[in-house]
Formats: sequence, structure tokens, C-alpha cells
Amino acid sequence: MTDPMLQAKMDSAILLALEEDMPAGDLSTMAVMPEPRRGRVQLIAKQDGVIAGLSVFARVFELIDPETCVEALVDDGDEVFAGQHIATVEGDVRVLLEGERTALNFLQRMSGIATYTRRIARFFEGTKTRLVCTRKTTPGLRIFEREAVRLGGGGLHRAGLSDAVMLKDNHIDAAGGVAAAVAAARATAPFTAKVEVECESLDMVREAVAAGADIIMLDNMGHDAMAEAIAYIGGRATVEASGNVSAENAAGYVDLGVDVVSCGALTHSAGILDLSLKHLEVFE
Repeated sequence: MTDPMLQAKMDSAILLALEEDMPAGDLSTMAVMPEPRRGRVQLIAKQDGVIAGLSVFARVFELIDPETCVEALVDDGDEVFAGQHIATVEGDVRVLLEGERTALNFLQRMSGIATYTRRIARFFEGTKTRLVCTRKTTPGLRIFEREAVRLGGGGLHRAGLSDAVMLKDNHIDAAGGVAAAVAAARATAPFTAKVEVECESLDMVREAVAAGADIIMLDNMGHDAMAEAIAYIGGRATVEASGNVSAENAAGYVDLGVDVVSCGALTHSAGILDLSLKHLEVFE
């Protein structure tokens, strides 16, 4: 069961999307279906991929009319194939038509992220390395995109700025160096919050280790430099590798044995999975 507060946040985003799509009703649907009629329509995959967001898809229709019924024939996280019948939506035809695009927008976006995540996550199967997303998400849609990453087989980085301390280059510059930034974080953040330091060079790695960082991010460093940094850290901190990770280069991180690979592309560069509502039947 979804946490009530989480569901409320999701509902708020869905309602905003519906308001955006039909601020004064659906003119097309009002023209062809002025009175309520029962009907059903099929959700069909037009590409191979990983489905994610079926509950969000269903919730769009439910928020328009709670009597709408969505019967899913697969589970979130399942692989689907072009031409496959994934779900059936049944209810007032006006609701099916009004909610179609918004429901598909959420489902296609989430499924595209899950599909891309699964593609990269397979490189790290059987290793200790965890693939995680970043905060490079679509504003207002982070809750959905993070769930899509999880369903695709990825892990989650901090959800937002309140979750952990991550000292990036500008924080370090503002504090006057790595040691000063870590000391300031230790003095002000809750003791339960981990402190991560973004390092762009071996010198910064040495400073982060000396300062007692819990997590050291190797950012945009070459393969050999990362290997040298990992050897220097020697288990004294969790090691995260980051910087333009994609499906095209992810294999190059496997042999490093880092604890975490963070990949903004999971959310900022994934395409959609093409899906469609087809074969509408209107009951007599």
C-alpha cells in the first residue's frame, strides 16, 4: 500500500497535469460523446521495453472518475514487447478519452526511464557496484522518475538537498577548501547525515580522506586516475564514480569495483517507451 503522504504528493502532480491538459474540459470528447456511455480500451506496447508506472496510469483515470477500472495484465518492472496487450481500461468513455494523453505521458516517461535503467544496470549484475540516479530530474516529477529507476533495477541517491550533505565544487570554494567544508558540515548537520565530497583530482581525494569524508565522489576522472584514487582511499570511505555515465560507457566502470556509480542520464536522457490506447469499444 502506498504511503498516504506519498500518494497525496502523486495525486497533486497528476491533478496539475490534468488541469494543464484540459483547463476548461475536453472539447473533442464533449462533441462526440455528450452523454455518459460505458466502454473499454486496450493499452498496447508499440516497442520492447520495461513497463513502469501502471499504478500512476490507473490513478489518472481514477482521479477523473473513481468508477474507472484498470486491469493490468503485467506487473511494473516486467519486460514487454511490441504489440503486447498490457492492460484494459473500462469505464465512462468520456473519462477514457479525457485521461488518455495524461495517463500515457506518465506511463511512457516512467517506462522509458525503467527501460534505460535496466539496460545500464545489467552491466553491474553480479558485482558489488550499485547503479543509482541523481537529482537531474524533471521539475515536479522526481517522485515518479525515481520510482521508474527503482523498477528498472537501479538504486536511489539522495531525494533532495535535505537528505544528506554533498559538498560539490562550489560548496568547497565557498568554504575555502575541502577540510574547511567538511568541518563546517560536521559542525552544523545532524550526526545522522553522511558527508560526501565531490573530488575532481587525486589531491582533492587525499584532502577528503584526511578530512574524514564518509563518501568520496570521483567526478569526471579518467579510468586510471579513478583506479589510483580507489587504491589510495583503501576502504576508508564509500566510493562513488560519476560524470557523464551512459549506456555507451558504463561497461568501463565495471572493473573498478567502486561502491556506487551515479548516472544522471537515467532520468535526464532516457527516451519514452512508445505505448498507445487502442481498440476502443463503446457498449450499447
